[in-house]
Amino acid sequence: MKLSFVAFAFAATAITAPALAAPVSGARIEGVVGYDNVRVDFGPDDESQDGVLYGVGIGYDFAVTPTTSVGIDAEAADATTDIEFVDGADSAKISAGRDLYVGGRVTTAVSDRVNLYGKLGYTNARIKATVTEGGVTTSESANGDGIRAGVGAQYALGTNSYVGTEYRYSNYEAGLSRHQVAATFGFRF
Repeated sequence: MKLSFVAFAFAATAITAPALAAPVSGARIEGVVGYDNVRVDFGPDDESQDGVLYGVGIGYDFAVTPTTSVGIDAEAADATTDIEFVDGADSAKISAGRDLYVGGRVTTAVSDRVNLYGKLGYTNARIKATVTEGGVTTSESANGDGIRAGVGAQYALGTNSYVGTEYRYSNYEAGLSRHQVAATFGFRF
């Protein structure tokens, strides 16, 4: 009798337990908005400033196991982040411009609605410097190559839509780096 009860309880638990989500696969597009922190390393001194990140991402995921997929990501973003230096009448401002990213990601289903992922890839940021010395203002912009690593989570709202959150760190050449925390809203096709 006890054995039948245990077998029945086990079977009932297995039947009522939520199934893991199928691996995400196919094309996706998402909006990105969040927190941006740009840091410039000037040797013994670091300067950093906060701003708002906004952009759009696209990608494609391929199922490789019942709960895992691998994919490619691309993103175009911008930010409101500026670092300013003032010395009397002279000043300098470093503005974060567009940021392009392409990389790979691995996603795993942890429940019927939640997926976790990690990503790694190449990023290229445009930085604009504006300097005012002696009443004369000059501007110059340059692109910085770097690498981005990130982790995130997505929650399925329905069959094709999701919301998510992501932390990412980008390290560029010339002592430039950034930390970002982003919220995403996307659709799968």
